[in-house]
Amino acid sequence: MTAFHYQIIDDGITIEQLLREEWKAGKKTIHLMRMAKSVTDVDGNPLDWKTPLKAGTTIQCEVPDAKSTYLLNEQETLQVLFEDEHILGVWKPAGIATHPTKETDQDTLMNIVFAYVTENGGTYAEHIHRLDKGTSGVLLVAKHPIAKAIFDRMIEENELTRVYEAELDGNLRRPRGTINRPIGKDRHHPSRRRVSPTGQQAVTHFKVLERKDQTTIVEARLETGRTHQIRVHFAHLGHPVTGDTMYEGSETADGEFRLTAIACSFIHPFTKQKVSIDQTMKA
Repeated sequence: MTAFHYQIIDDGITIEQLLREEWKAGKKTIHLMRMAKSVTDVDGNPLDWKTPLKAGTTIQCEVPDAKSTYLLNEQETLQVLFEDEHILGVWKPAGIATHPTKETDQDTLMNIVFAYVTENGGTYAEHIHRLDKGTSGVLLVAKHPIAKAIFDRMIEENELTRVYEAELDGNLRRPRGTINRPIGKDRHHPSRRRVSPTGQQAVTHFKVLERKDQTTIVEARLETGRTHQIRVHFAHLGHPVTGDTMYEGSETADGEFRLTAIACSFIHPFTKQKVSIDQTMKA
């Protein structure tokens, strides 16, 4: 069972309204929490779900059966950039997958994250978004199912600002701009994506940071989060990410492509404070 604290912000809200209307927790989660009487005051006394609460009241929520099933990877050290009761902001190195594709996988970032969470007494960890194996950078992880549901919705509603830095082949002449091209699967390649009129809407904003002899450094901000979005959009412009050979990018000495998720910012749904997590927080 995973537990967290929450301080009531809006005067007069009930627990029922908090879970259903504000947090939009799943029906199963709400049912389990009600049956287990798992919303209490700080002393552990169960609270009535229909009684209005005063702003500033601290409640404790326990989420029954909140367990992840990743195998533990205790051999690697996790670089934690931000942590509270609800989420982790961690650094994903290039060359490692975000999550397993089969139950026996033990060498992904989520295996390392779950080992860290377990060591600290937790039972739940699920990635809120993902980064491609070749992409390094800031990744968010939920520490309980309610946080997972809320942040999933925030991504869908574009309430997270995600900033990337990419090195592109060639000289991208436009100093800034927006790429608004739908992205769909490439029917000729199982892993690739392509700009396609029948694909999902995808919007990437960019600006040039530096021009080198044979490459261009850009900052890119995602308005949507399609698979391989930045890689596909810049390849479509004729300037693939350097090292991204899947999309005809030039090869690099280390075999990795030059794309980094340098920052993520949002209004924290539980504290209502702005949170900014970026690469400068690395140890």
